[in-house]
Amino acid sequence: MKRTRLLLLAVGTLAAAAAPTTANAQSKILMSGSTSVYPLTVDLIKAYKKKNPNTKFSVSQGGSDVGIGDVARKRVNIGASSRDQQAGDPGGLTFTKIARDGICVVTNPANSIANLSQQNVQDIFAGKVRRWEDVPGSKVTGPIALNVRTESSGTQDAFRNIFMGPSLRVTPSASQKATNGLVQAAVQNDKNAIGYVDINFISGTYPVPYKGVACNLRNAKSGQYPGVRNFWYVTVGAPKGEVKKFIDFARSSSVQSSVVAKHYVPFK
Repeated sequence: MKRTRLLLLAVGTLAAAAAPTTANAQSKILMSGSTSVYPLTVDLIKAYKKKNPNTKFSVSQGGSDVGIGDVARKRVNIGASSRDQQAGDPGGLTFTKIARDGICVVTNPANSIANLSQQNVQDIFAGKVRRWEDVPGSKVTGPIALNVRTESSGTQDAFRNIFMGPSLRVTPSASQKATNGLVQAAVQNDKNAIGYVDINFISGTYPVPYKGVACNLRNAKSGQYPGVRNFWYVTVGAPKGEVKKFIDFARSSSVQSSVVAKHYVPFK
């Protein structure tokens, strides 16, 4: 999958990608992975650099599987993942939870459906129901335009586990998108579209209530909304040095209650 590299210019002195030997330098932290975790990482780095201005960061996106693979190969110090650890992941990795987050099923604002049950979601995304006329409460007619994430995406994995269940898979006819933003844009621009995105990418779309509960940060924090998953920072072995210092900072109570809680669900 083509990788999208985004240097965090707003954060300050961030280095470009370096060779694996440079990735071990404690004064520079290299990161890659989840597009969902990326905005939180930006916020955490900004806060961290206020107290640690000499630490440099370089961050790229590409999906959770990319981040996990990069850190396993020691191309980066930290892989960002929005999915839980799996049996097939490389050995020797440590997954450290940094936050929790919601996944919203979204439609175009022209199709403000009052509610979708899990059965409704499964039927739509498995391709069993292909027209909006067959979806209870739909405000539009015509074929359903499905938008999903690519296989390397942690959001795709979490959606499958939380919404689809172990025995169902998303239909291969769905349009696959590399990032939350691309799903968001597709749904914004097509009244017949539906997709799923991280809760911080719902602007310009209609987040459909799921199992009778609105998909918003308040309900995710309270535990009412069922579509919540974990965010992880992945390292080879236990975090050490400057990497440990940064991850401990992200997990601290003060940062969880301030930086994390603004747009995400604190993990503790």
